[in-house]
Amino acid sequence: MATPLRALALVALALLSTTLFAAPLPVPSPPQLGARSWLLQDMHSGHVLAEKGIDDPVEPASITKIMTVYAVLHEIRAGNLALADQVTVSEKAWRMEGSRMFIEVGKQVDVEALLKGVIIQSGNDASVALAEHVAGDEATFAALMNRHAGRLGMTGSHFVNSTGLPDPQHLTTARDIATITAALIREFPEYYAWFAEKEMTFNGIKQHNRNRLLWRDGSVDGVKTGHTEAAGYCLASSAERDGMRLVAVVLGADSEQTRAQQSLSLLNYGFRFFETHRLYQAGETVTEVRVWKGAQPNLPLGVAQGDLWVTVPRGRYNQLQPGMQVERQIVAPVSQGQEYGTLSVRLGDQVVAEAPLVALQPVAEGGLWERLSDTVRLWLE
Repeated sequence: MATPLRALALVALALLSTTLFAAPLPVPSPPQLGARSWLLQDMHSGHVLAEKGIDDPVEPASITKIMTVYAVLHEIRAGNLALADQVTVSEKAWRMEGSRMFIEVGKQVDVEALLKGVIIQSGNDASVALAEHVAGDEATFAALMNRHAGRLGMTGSHFVNSTGLPDPQHLTTARDIATITAALIREFPEYYAWFAEKEMTFNGIKQHNRNRLLWRDGSVDGVKTGHTEAAGYCLASSAERDGMRLVAVVLGADSEQTRAQQSLSLLNYGFRFFETHRLYQAGETVTEVRVWKGAQPNLPLGVAQGDLWVTVPRGRYNQLQPGMQVERQIVAPVSQGQEYGTLSVRLGDQVVAEAPLVALQPVAEGGLWERLSDTVRLWLE
C-alpha cells in the first residue's frame, strides 16, 4: 500500500503528465537551407509551411518540364493528341544537348514513350519532339506554356523553351513551381504515377530517374529535378503520408546530394509538425437559411469552389472555431452558385481557412400567396 507521501507524489506526477501532454508543443522553426530559395506547401490547403525567396525570379532548369508535361497532357485531355500518336523526330530534337532519351532523327516515337522520356529520363530531345508535334515549333509551344501559366496564376513565370536550357528570359519562382506541381497532381493523377518510376529503357539504353528521393523515402512519388550551372541543383518533390500531401521546392542547391537531403528535411518537418484535414466537400451543405418569397422556404449554402482544407499545427485540430457571416434577408429568386456569405475558420486569433458560401440550388420565386405573406412578415421583422 502506498504511503500518503508516495500517493501524493503519484498524483502530482499524473497531473504534471496531463499538463505536459494535453497542450501541444509550439511548432519549431523550419529547417534553414543553404539553397537559393525554397518552399514547403500543403497541396490540398495551399498553406505554406516554410519559405525563403519564393517569389524571386530564378532559372528553373529541367523543372521546366513539369509545365511541358502539363501542357501536353492538356492536349491529350482535349482530344487533340493521343498516347499512341506517332511523332517524327526532327533534326533539332535529335541534336539537343544535355540529358537525352536518345531518340533518332527521322524515326517515329509514340507520344507515351516521349512523355516518359521527359518525366523519367529528363530528355531534352523528347521535350522538343513533343513541343514540335503539339504546336509546330518550340516557340509556339512556349507560348502555350505561358497561357497555362497565366491561367494558373503563375505571375512570376515566363517560358521560352520546353527544356529549361538557359535563357535570360526563361524564369519562374518557387511559388509558381509549387503551383504547377499541384495542378499536375490534382488534374492528371493517372499520369502522375509515371513520376514515381525509377528507370526506363529506350533504344537499348537504360537510364535512372535523377530524383534520389524515390529510393530514400517510400512516401515520395515525384516530381522533377533540374540542373544547369546558372540554376544550380534544383528539385521539386512531393510526398503523401496518411492522406496529407506536401510539395517541396528547393532551388539553387550546391550539389545533387544536397538538394535531395534539403528536400527531405522540409518534407519530414511538414509531416512531423502539421496535419491537414478536409473540413467540407464541394457541394456539401454547410448551413440552411430562410428564403423569403420563394417557392421553397429553405436554401442550402455550401462551398462551391473545390473542397475546403485546413492545415494546422499537429494536435490543434480540435481547437478550430468555424464561423459564418450570412446575409440577413435572402429574397427569391435565387440562382445556383450565387454568393450569400462567408465561412471562416479560426485557430486562436488567426483565420486559417476561408471560403464564400454559395447557394447550392436555385430557388424560384414563389406564388402570389408566398410573396404577399412574406412581404408582411418582412415588415414585422
